[in-house]
Amino acid sequence: MIDYQPLWSTMERKHITKYQLIYHWGISSNTLRRMGHNEPISTTTLNELCLILDCRVEDILKFEPSKEETDALARRKEEISGRKKWHKK
Repeated sequence: MIDYQPLWSTMERKHITKYQLIYHWGISSNTLRRMGHNEPISTTTLNELCLILDCRVEDILKFEPSKEETDALARRKEEISGRKKWHKK
């Protein structure tokens, strides 16, 4: 799961507010709402935030898979492995 917690810390460290991002830099309030709920944003927006905040992607988001995601991935890998065995016969 993508977590945008680093963004809020970076903004605080750089003394940039949500208000400034919206009204001075043109970042959509809906984009900030989405990030507040760890919902997806575009890579274009991510690039723009890195430029505005003069930071790296790691200063905006982190990736940590949830239990549900790792379980689903394990099931998917088993399915793929099963198909590969079937095709070899």
